[in-house]
Amino acid sequence: MMIGQPQSTSLQDAIARARLHAPYLCRALELQPDLTALLEADNLSAAFAFGEEAGKGAINVRQKLRREKRSLALTLAIGDLAGQLSLTEVVSHLSDFADRALDEALVDIYTARYPDADHTGFAVIGLGKHGSRELNYSSDIDPIFIYDPEKIPTRGREEPSDAARRIGQQLVDALNSRDADGYVFRVDMRLRPSPEVSPVALPVDAAISYYESSALAWEQAAFIRSRFAAGDADLGRNFLETINPFIWRRSLDYGAIKNIGAVSVQIRDHFSAGQKFGLGYDLKRGRGGIREAEFYAQMHQLIFGGREPNLRVADTRQALTALASAGRIDPTKANILSESYSLYRVIEHRLQMINDQQTHSLPSDDEALDKVAMLHGLDSGIDLLCLLEARVEAVGAIYDELIGSDESAKLPPADQGLEDALEKRGVSEIAVFAEKIKRWRSGKVTALRSEAAIDSFEAVLPEMIDALSGSPNPEQALVRLDSLIDKLPTAINFFRMLEARPGLREMLSRILSHAPVLADELSRRTELFEGLIDTSALDLMPSVDELAQQFAQCEEGDDYQMLLDRVRARVGEKRFALGTQLVESRHDPLAIAGGYARVAEAAIRVLTDATISEFEQVHGKVAGSEILILALGRLGGEALTHASDLDLVFLFTGDHSADSDGPRPLGGTQYFNRLAQRIVAALSVPTAAGPLYEVDTRLRPSGTQGPMAVTVESFYKYQDESAWTWEHMALTRARPVYGSEDASRLLQEQIKAILQKPREPEKLRKSVRKMRLDIVEHKPPQGPLDTKLMEGGLVDWEFIVHFLQLKTGEALFPQLDDAARGLSKTNQLDENMVAAHELMTRLLVALRLISPTCDYPPETSRELIAKSAGQESWDALLNGYNNARQCVIEEWNRHLRPDPDEILGDII
Repeated sequence: MMIGQPQSTSLQDAIARARLHAPYLCRALELQPDLTALLEADNLSAAFAFGEEAGKGAINVRQKLRREKRSLALTLAIGDLAGQLSLTEVVSHLSDFADRALDEALVDIYTARYPDADHTGFAVIGLGKHGSRELNYSSDIDPIFIYDPEKIPTRGREEPSDAARRIGQQLVDALNSRDADGYVFRVDMRLRPSPEVSPVALPVDAAISYYESSALAWEQAAFIRSRFAAGDADLGRNFLETINPFIWRRSLDYGAIKNIGAVSVQIRDHFSAGQKFGLGYDLKRGRGGIREAEFYAQMHQLIFGGREPNLRVADTRQALTALASAGRIDPTKANILSESYSLYRVIEHRLQMINDQQTHSLPSDDEALDKVAMLHGLDSGIDLLCLLEARVEAVGAIYDELIGSDESAKLPPADQGLEDALEKRGVSEIAVFAEKIKRWRSGKVTALRSEAAIDSFEAVLPEMIDALSGSPNPEQALVRLDSLIDKLPTAINFFRMLEARPGLREMLSRILSHAPVLADELSRRTELFEGLIDTSALDLMPSVDELAQQFAQCEEGDDYQMLLDRVRARVGEKRFALGTQLVESRHDPLAIAGGYARVAEAAIRVLTDATISEFEQVHGKVAGSEILILALGRLGGEALTHASDLDLVFLFTGDHSADSDGPRPLGGTQYFNRLAQRIVAALSVPTAAGPLYEVDTRLRPSGTQGPMAVTVESFYKYQDESAWTWEHMALTRARPVYGSEDASRLLQEQIKAILQKPREPEKLRKSVRKMRLDIVEHKPPQGPLDTKLMEGGLVDWEFIVHFLQLKTGEALFPQLDDAARGLSKTNQLDENMVAAHELMTRLLVALRLISPTCDYPPETSRELIAKSAGQESWDALLNGYNNARQCVIEEWNRHLRPDPDEILGDII
């Protein structure tokens, strides 16, 4: 049952209510006795069929359309009143008929004026409720007429512009004018550019130029509900495709909220008499009414639709559903808005059925309101008001929250009490804050020179100062905000976004307080912050498959370079979100480290696919061969930090001497080495969208002296016969991240066979010890919290585990925690080493963002780091860190302690 609709009743009951309470419907029933008989027989399908034939026998197309519309209007009204037709069915029937009426009338005009011409060169673009296929019972239609001067037919000495004007005027008259049979649709041409001076039909190039360069914000919003409706389909659809970037902008447009919010305020002011709920309430323009439900959807579509094509939905209720499903709006609010919108539209139909008037206001007297209520099937006007009241208040409250009706007062100028205002807001470092604000207002900051930038900045400044002053380190946060503003080319959209989203202001203050790495990234690419708007942005990262699907999404016409830019932008957003998750203490740093690794692996997969496709266009394929990518280090172990590079080895299968089959063939070895270089470039070379990853390929056979890519057979032979112990230690964390399932499995089996080779334990022990001493000599710890290089740190821990893996051939898991657990189960490793590794890894992940110098972090950030590491306090963290290091040192001495003769040799 439709929201607000009585239980489904018979058509006879609906007819009785129509005769009693709706003069227009009563007359329609009397004028169409044959149709009325079918409706009284409760045969709705027969009534629709009758209406389709109602135009037969008409003397011309104009009369035919009017008779068909009159029949359709009565059938829809009775079916609607009986609850046998849904709102969607009613508005779809009306909208489809509008398309057909426009097309038939246009064909009739062409046939009369240009009998031998093709019906090309003139197109109708539907906007408003017609464009979204939501026409109400007594709607007008809001078309725009465009024409192609090269294709529109002319006669005699007629210019194309004159032909288009005459066709347009005749088309409006064919639908709009009234005669004995009524009218088809009211036609409102005011949505075209500058309607007071522009011709009724616009040349397509001029229309495109206008929308690309001069259109207003409300016109952008209007085109959300645009579609080709009638005429030359190629012309209409090409026009809409061309101006698509005007409607759906890639950058999140937070100015949309301000602009449409301003329109809302103007509407509330202009139609002030209908704002208050009760008698005379304007169901369309009143607070909490139809227009505000539509604007709520359209605002969010303008913000996100440029980047998410699935949100480009014209129908209001479908748009709300899509926005909720994408996590862009709260599902509960979406449901309230959608259900309320459905109810409003049904009651709007009742208002219009009374006298076929395009009205949206409840009657201003009780008797007339009772008639509307009883037509709907209620007992009285009071019941109708009760039905609507809670909905109106709920929609109004949701919309008020969006447009920010309670804005804080702006901060005064320096000479008019700025410091007093800061004191009242609870700012402790008043002089420091005042000095920064003066500088921002000086006109010397590039991002804050335009009037629009200043307005957006001043609107959010009071709340931003509140957020910063309440942050853990206000002065540090202020300094970083200042640096961020200095680096911004423009601040308009960034500050509008902060104005619209209070939660983001507080999040930004914490990032500026705690995470210099994220603050620096944000100063280079403020759009990174836009990704946090998504309600799922702070969830754990999905699977590699799902991430790869997201990264690979392209738009029609995208080339390879555009894909590189898109992947960089999307990966950057994900990595920034992961860093924010840590600052916000949303997840265990170990889980965040896994998220970083999945993002990297998905990027490798997508960019490698794209690079191969691009490469094959020039060089073809090598038959029976494929490239494999082997991840080592932290990526192999599926635990990256924010600062991790990617350790990759490139291999290929098949005959290295075979040639490729493309226009410019290459030998197998040259082919895959060039391809590997291209993949590395795709992953590492900065583009307009910024950098991606640093890629380290030095772990390949023979290091930098060897080729970039080698055959799987050569790799196996090198590892079996020539590799150093440290190379086998690195191989313990090897994991294929690109390649076919069969080739990857075979490679993994070969690696396992290498690692399980029998080894002389003492020789292995000495080799591992020597490598660690070399690292101590050439790469000392950077600071007291260098959890990797400090004695008893993660490098020592990893050496112990890798030594035991190679010594025993057991627990050969690339994931270090799994390897440690496996070794502890066989009593090869102290079980406390697992907890030691987890604590130090959590600390490493946090410090890479919060204190990348490995020095002690600011006191205000210490509790955050302790919490990330799972400790109750900073002191508890330091104690746990020291205990973890001591555990590693003891285990090192148990497995890798030097013999006396080695100590003597070291001394000598």
